[in-house]
Amino acid sequence: MNSCNCGKTDSFNACCYEIHLDIKKALTAEALMRSRYSAFVVANGDYLLKSHHSSTRPSLKEKKSIVKWAKSVQWIKLEVLNTTGGLKNDIDGTVEFKAFYFENGSLQFIHEHSKFVKENGHWVYFGEV
Repeated sequence: MNSCNCGKTDSFNACCYEIHLDIKKALTAEALMRSRYSAFVVANGDYLLKSHHSSTRPSLKEKKSIVKWAKSVQWIKLEVLNTTGGLKNDIDGTVEFKAFYFENGSLQFIHEHSKFVKENGHWVYFGEV
């Protein structure tokens, strides 16, 4: 059995895919962030927009660019470096991570300290801290 794209040992179908189908299954900010990483890996633009706070959500035109880029790179792994708050009963939290990928033959990574908040009763990505 292959582990999930997000680095958890569960299969993608039993892990992030479940959250892609029902965002309320992301019980923590970290779970939401991991599901977003997996959405980049599988180029799920609809979920990337849905899991973004309404006030900072990219436009539909930007979604097309995001999906095109996500498909153009080879995703390697996700490393969660630190979390603050973001637990089931919290209303906000942060996750610091590195997402590694190959682009044009060279290893690259995104290092971000992200803010997550609850909107409409579930976790969403707000933006960089």
